[in-house]
Amino acid sequence: MPYGRSVLTLACAATAVLVLSPPAAAQTVVKIGNISSYSGFVAQAADQAQKAVDLYVKEHEKELPPGIKLEIMRRDDTSNPEVGKRLAQELITREHVQLLTGVILSPVAAAIAPLTAEAKVPLLISIAAGGSAIPRISPYVARVSFTLWQQGYPIGKWAAEQGWKKGYTAVSDFIPGHDSEASFAKGFTDGGGQIVGAVRIPPNNPDFAPFVQRIKDAKPDVVFFWIPSTQATALVNAVRDLGLREASIQITSAQDLLPDEQLPAMGDIPLGLITSGNYSTAGKRPANEAFLAAWKREYADTAIPNFLSVNAWDGMVAVFGLVKATQGKFTADEAMAFFKGWKNPDSPRGPIMIDPETRDIVQNVYIRRVQKQDGKLVNVEIATIPMVKDPWKQLNPPK
Repeated sequence: MPYGRSVLTLACAATAVLVLSPPAAAQTVVKIGNISSYSGFVAQAADQAQKAVDLYVKEHEKELPPGIKLEIMRRDDTSNPEVGKRLAQELITREHVQLLTGVILSPVAAAIAPLTAEAKVPLLISIAAGGSAIPRISPYVARVSFTLWQQGYPIGKWAAEQGWKKGYTAVSDFIPGHDSEASFAKGFTDGGGQIVGAVRIPPNNPDFAPFVQRIKDAKPDVVFFWIPSTQATALVNAVRDLGLREASIQITSAQDLLPDEQLPAMGDIPLGLITSGNYSTAGKRPANEAFLAAWKREYADTAIPNFLSVNAWDGMVAVFGLVKATQGKFTADEAMAFFKGWKNPDSPRGPIMIDPETRDIVQNVYIRRVQKQDGKLVNVEIATIPMVKDPWKQLNPPK
């Protein structure tokens, strides 16, 4: 075949292929900004949450509709509200994200929230940031984690029901500590108890010994602690060193004091302690067993999940639900309409939903006792308060 004819034949064949081959499906990329404290004094908490996000995506990415891809853009707020605000601004204006998620610290969430209203980009708080008032800052904020009032108020009432009359609060000196202090005090006094002392502890690298000594000298019947979960072992060691339990002072807290992943480092000090929380690895639920099995397959014995892990996991359940329901194309208002009333009856922590009126999480609160099972300490759920709404919002309706 002459050279010229062969070139012409090949060109015609290529053209035929181009004509006959169907066009590639257009891909929809959903951009999500995930802001968390990967460094700073709660970096360990960010790691717990990120492991859950990565695992959920790995396990469920194949369930997304064809042609849809999630691009999750991680940003480190360094445990600093101003940094978090700047990062949110950059994600909104430069990266054009459709949704913000994550957030551990309440001051970071409070700094970001006004931007969501200005730009109409939703924020789904999916790790912690448990300050009750945060969703009221912007109509584009919803929460799937918890509030400290959900845990502090019930454990305050429980403490009063034990016949303890004199209570003392010792909390970290920022938004979640303040909420914890107020919620326990309200529950305890509603139950007939009296708060006889209170102390606030610097949140960054505190020396707990002077504060624990002050509590011991005050001789209350019960002390309520709240500190970031990353500081739990240090506080428990101070309790041991100063003999607080030997002084017949009862100890209680929200779940941050006894996170599941730190119990192995605490020895037998926490045995018998009662806390309130929304999750325990010891929870006997099929969804929790499935979650723990997936976690073990991925991380083996290198990491133990905690409440932050499950919150982040559920956050991804909600995000995937939104993407599937909208084929990845949604406005801010459509996203918020989806989140309002969103439900997951089979979370590892039990049934959960977002209250359509407050855009806040509704969930079971468990009263847990530290017990030893198979030689290991676990938070055993001994009582369930079903589907608790945020008490602060009920006590403080919008004006």
